[in-house]
Amino acid sequence: MAALSGEAETLEACRDLTWWRTTDHSWHVEWRDGPQAAEVAALLVERIGEPGPDAAPAAPAGPATASTAVIDVMEVTFVLRAIDPFGMERLRSRPGLWRLSAALDGPAGAGERSRQHWEELLGG
Repeated sequence: MAALSGEAETLEACRDLTWWRTTDHSWHVEWRDGPQAAEVAALLVERIGEPGPDAAPAAPAGPATASTAVIDVMEVTFVLRAIDPFGMERLRSRPGLWRLSAALDGPAGAGERSRQHWEELLGG
């Protein structure tokens, strides 16, 4: 979960996010809506395996699909399961808080509205 903490939009898109440890000491993570399991697995492997002093060995542990993926992190298995996922592409295309700023500002008038410094900073 710490590896996903920088992905607030991704986590907020997931409904019913749950995780539990099984008797074989693997972790299962399950959610509704949100990104596909393969997308989350690729993101986690990339985030966890970043070079640095805290780098942990992370790798896919089998084929990943839209609904299921398995990764190994420091010899611990994580089974990811997405129920009715809509994918990252659709998530990114949905209007977010900062992307709605133009709609909230009303009509642009005669000229094009310039972006505010906070919109540039926050990626809006």
